[in-house]
Amino acid sequence: MRQWIALSLLCMSALLLPVSASAACDAPIKFGALTWESGQFISGVLKYIAEDGYDCTIEEVPGAGPALETALSQNDIQVISEQWVGRSPIMEQAIAQNKVAVIGDTLKGGATQGWYVPKYVLDENPGLRSYQDLPKYAELFKDPEDPRKSRFMNCPSGWTCEIFNSRLLKNTGLDSIFNNAHPGTGAALDAEIASAFEQHKPLLFYYWQPTGLMAKYDFAPLAFPAHDDACWQDLLLADGTANCVSGFPVSPLGIAVSTPFIESNPELAAVFKKVQFSSDELNGAILEMSESKRSGDEQALTFLRENPNVWQHWLSEEAATRLAAKLGISLTGAAVANTGDSNNEASNANKFGLSSSFPSWSLETPLNNILANVVQNYGDVFRTISTVALTYLLLPIERLLTVIPPWLIIALVTVLAWFGVRKIWFALACGAGLFLIGAFGLWGALIDTFALLIVSVLVTVVIGIPIGIAMSGSKILRRIVTPILDVMQTMPSFVYLIPVLMLFGIGKVPALFATIIYALPPLIRLTTLGITQVNHEMVEAGRSFGSTHLQLLIWIKLPQALPSIMAGINQAVMMSLSMVVLASMIGAPGLGEDVLQSIQTLNIGQGLQAGTAIVIVAIIIDRITQAFGQGKRARQKTIDAGRRPIG
Repeated sequence: MRQWIALSLLCMSALLLPVSASAACDAPIKFGALTWESGQFISGVLKYIAEDGYDCTIEEVPGAGPALETALSQNDIQVISEQWVGRSPIMEQAIAQNKVAVIGDTLKGGATQGWYVPKYVLDENPGLRSYQDLPKYAELFKDPEDPRKSRFMNCPSGWTCEIFNSRLLKNTGLDSIFNNAHPGTGAALDAEIASAFEQHKPLLFYYWQPTGLMAKYDFAPLAFPAHDDACWQDLLLADGTANCVSGFPVSPLGIAVSTPFIESNPELAAVFKKVQFSSDELNGAILEMSESKRSGDEQALTFLRENPNVWQHWLSEEAATRLAAKLGISLTGAAVANTGDSNNEASNANKFGLSSSFPSWSLETPLNNILANVVQNYGDVFRTISTVALTYLLLPIERLLTVIPPWLIIALVTVLAWFGVRKIWFALACGAGLFLIGAFGLWGALIDTFALLIVSVLVTVVIGIPIGIAMSGSKILRRIVTPILDVMQTMPSFVYLIPVLMLFGIGKVPALFATIIYALPPLIRLTTLGITQVNHEMVEAGRSFGSTHLQLLIWIKLPQALPSIMAGINQAVMMSLSMVVLASMIGAPGLGEDVLQSIQTLNIGQGLQAGTAIVIVAIIIDRITQAFGQGKRARQKTIDAGRRPIG
C-alpha cells in the first residue's frame, strides 16, 4: 500500500512540476576555465546563454591549455570557448579521431598575429619595416642579460607559438643576432610589453589579437612574406626540417566542443555556431574589461545587456526572450523593471545581505597606479640597478660555473659532501646525482639555477645577518621589523613576482630580487634568536675582562650563535631554491623553466627529469649546509661516527 501511495505522489509531482523549455541540456556542461581575457569574456557570454537562455547547468574546470584540450578529447569537459584553428597538435589529432569539433567563426575576419615593435620605434627609425631590416637595427633591442646580442621576446615556453617563432628565428638567420627569450607566462609577457611602452623603450616581441593590450597600445607589425601553408605546417613542428620563411596565417577562431556534446546538445551546438563578434566589439570588450578590472563573467554580463542586437539572432526567440528577462532588459535594449530573477548580479552581490554591510575600500587601483607611476618616472633607475646586478653579480658567477668543467664541479661537490657528513656513501651519492642531472641533458639548466641560487644566498646573507644582529640588540627595532618579516613570510610568493617584473624587466634580475625577499625572513629571525639566546654569564665574563661591544659580538656572541645562524642560512638556501623554480614564470632560466614547460605541454618525462634534478640539488644542499651548521661538539661527533677503525 505504501509503495502505491509513494508511486502516486511521484507521478503527481512529475505532472505538476514545470517542464523546462530547454531539453537541450541533459547533463551539466563543463567549460574549460581559460586564463586569457578574450577567452574569459567569450566563456562568460556562452555560459550566460546556456544557463539563462537554455536553463542548462554550468561548471568550470581550471587547467592549462594542453591539459584542457586533452580533457576535451576525453569528454571530461565539453566546451573550450576560444580555440585558434590549426594551432594545436593535440586538437588536430582529436579532430582527426572525431573526438572534438571546432564550430562557428567567433571572430569576424579571423585572428591575426606577428612580430611587433612599438609604433614609436618605427616612427623614430623609418628604415625598419620588415624582419629583413632587423640586423641593421639590432642595437635597439640589446639583451641586458647578454649585451653581445639582441633580444627577441617569444611567447611562453610550451605554447605552440613558441615553436614556430623559434623556427622562424633560425630560418631567417636572426638567431645569430637575437637571443630567444621566453617569458614563462602570458602575464609576464604582457608586463614586459606594458613596461616597455610606459618607459618609451624599444622592444621586439611576438603578439596576437584579439587582446586588450593590442587595443591599449599602438603596436606596429613587421612585414613578412606572404603566408605559405606548406612552409607553415613545417614551422609548427619542433623537429621540422624545411628552411623556409612564411608570413603568419590569419587564424579562424572557433568554439571547441566534444563530439558527445554535439550529439546530446544539438540545439545549443547550433547556437554556438552562430556566435560571432567583430574585431572592434571583441577588442573593445577586452579593453573595457581590463581597464574596469572586471572578470570575464562581469564583462560578458555588461556586453549582453548593452548589445542585445548583437546576440538576439544567435538564439531561438523563446531563449532570447528568457535571457533578456534574466538580464533585466528588453530585446530592443531598453531597461525593464527588475524582478526577483531579473538581476542575477544584484542578487548574488547581496546574498545574505552581507555585501551591503561593508564599505568599498579596495586598494587595487591605487596600488596599480602607484606602480605605473614608479615605472614611468623611475624606470631607468631600476633598470640601472638591474644592469649592475647582471654585470657584477649574476653574469660573472654564471660564466665561472660555465668555464669550470662539469667533472671538476662534480668532484668538488663530492669532496665537500664528504667533509661535511664524513660518509663515503653520501659523498658518492652526491657525485652520482650530479652526474645523473648531466646525463638527463640538464647541466646547462643546473648551472643557471646554481648561479641564481649562489647570488641570491650571498646577497641574503649580506643583508640578513646584519639586520638580525641589529635586532638582537634593540627591542624597538624588533617591534618595527618583526611585523614586516611576518608580511614577507606569509605573503604568497607569486605576489613578489609582479612588481619586480615591472620594475626590473623580465629575466634573471627580477627573479633574484623576488628570491631575496622570500628568503630573508628566516635568516633574520634565526640570527636574532641565536644571539639573544647566548648564555648571559658568558657575555658578563667577557665584559668583566674589558671587552668592547664589537669584541663581545665577534668573539662570544657570533661563535655561540653560529649553529642558529647556519640553520638560518640553510633555510634561506632552501627557500631560495624553491623560489628560483617559481621564478621561471617571469623568464628566469634554469631547472624551473623545464618544469614549467613540461606542465604547459603535458610532457610527463620532461617534468619527471627536471623534478628529479631539483630534488637531487635540494638534498645535496640541505645535507651539506646542515652538516656545516652543527656546533663544534655535534660536528666532532659526526666526524668520529664517520671514522672506521683500521685493522
